[in-house]
Amino acid sequence: MEGIHLAQDMARTADLAHHFLEAVDQAAIASAAWRGLGDKDAADGAAVEAMRRTFDKVPFDGKVAIGEGERDEAPMLYIGEELGNQVGVEGALMIDIAVDPLECTNNCADNTPNSIAVLAAAPRGTLLHAPDCYMDKIAAGPELAGHISLDGDVAYNLEQAASVLDKPMSEVRVVSLDRERHADLFKQIRGVGANLTLMGDGDVSAAIWAARPDGPFDILMGIGAAPEGVISATALRGIGGVFEGRLVFRSDEEEKRAEKMVDDDLERLWTANDLCKSDDSIFVASGVCDGYLPGVIVGEKEIQTFAEMIDVKTGEVSRHDRVHRI
Repeated sequence: MEGIHLAQDMARTADLAHHFLEAVDQAAIASAAWRGLGDKDAADGAAVEAMRRTFDKVPFDGKVAIGEGERDEAPMLYIGEELGNQVGVEGALMIDIAVDPLECTNNCADNTPNSIAVLAAAPRGTLLHAPDCYMDKIAAGPELAGHISLDGDVAYNLEQAASVLDKPMSEVRVVSLDRERHADLFKQIRGVGANLTLMGDGDVSAAIWAARPDGPFDILMGIGAAPEGVISATALRGIGGVFEGRLVFRSDEEEKRAEKMVDDDLERLWTANDLCKSDDSIFVASGVCDGYLPGVIVGEKEIQTFAEMIDVKTGEVSRHDRVHRI
């Protein structure tokens, strides 16, 4: 018995990596069938159903820490939903999931770049458990760790970036979601002379691009969805980038739910290590439409998927290009 307990203690989230890879691949394949058809809800629903079916077969005691919404808003993959075929089984690996079965639903509906199926997995209790609210975010590569923060204003952060990266302000590349709520942010970024790129959707992709030395951006700024913030934080822990977030609420009801989930600490500045507290974590994403990852390719007899996995503990980033027989 002692040997069995020892084996369980040594089990890692990454031991289930191939199952999580299958979950995002199946979600990508299902949603890809809706590319360009103009129905984002159908595309999202297909991704959710495919991912949920895959999780039903995974040998773990899983739970959605942050995902599609509350139970009354999301029929599947709702916050707190139990996953896996070993729920309640003694000794089962207990895992929390932050999930977006189809990030960039509009992009999939329009067949435009950067739609992905994505999740982060970590030991129970180590991913932020919060409502499906908004999050103010800042993300960048490891060079800017300790130099930028949401506690600083836009000008300060961009001046820090220009100084540390040793480039003129006009070459500091900022990316942000194209939203009306960012009107003042855009004014401040342009006011200091930085190079601003707007994205319709996809701040997980944008955060990863900003964190990589060969990426097209130096820094991500602005408000996006909180689940994507937790997912991005996990990825950036693995590749050594900097990520900070602060919850933003759209309603009093949302704020009240958050009070119960985060112990009334609603103004807290969350670092990547706060949002994902464990090194025993993985990030995995599969491309739906071309962009950060290649999109699904559907042939007559086979379907090709293109995924990326980041093992936070080892820092290993691996590509998984797979063929699925029809």
